[in-house]
Amino acid sequence: MMRGAEAERLGDPPNMTWLIADAEHTNGIMNVVRTTLGAGVDGPPPHFHKESPEMFYLLDGALRILAGDQVVTVDKGDYLLVPPLMPHAWGTPMEVGADVLIVKAPGNNRFDYFRLGDRIRRGQAEPAEVLATAETFDNTFVDNEVWRHELAVREGERRQFIPFPEN
Repeated sequence: MMRGAEAERLGDPPNMTWLIADAEHTNGIMNVVRTTLGAGVDGPPPHFHKESPEMFYLLDGALRILAGDQVVTVDKGDYLLVPPLMPHAWGTPMEVGADVLIVKAPGNNRFDYFRLGDRIRRGQAEPAEVLATAETFDNTFVDNEVWRHELAVREGERRQFIPFPEN
């Protein structure tokens, strides 16, 4: 059991991640994080997981999510499951942020992945370090024309970036 007040928190409002349960806490069954993002914030670039599906449940707000070759808007109360090997990425619309529960099952220990992302955000690590951890955290980063188009549509608008490497 994890009490909400006991979860490790990364980031600064409105962009925060709560580390709720890693594979070591669930006998490898799953890992669970909660993430809040402000309006117009991009998450990681397109990637896929070889072994685990990833579930997104929107507690509040909205996310634009790349799922394969389409981009969908997921709103408060919506759920989306991305199967293994499906390229995906996400970001918030320019007008609204998001509060999202993310579950991967079966899980692998990914808390250090989120900690690395936080160190990159604070300038204490380089984005290229994420590539060195790709196999450890079951992340394969890919180029995706559909997502590039999604971002290009927003080009020129004020956007915040969570820095992750691009291939």
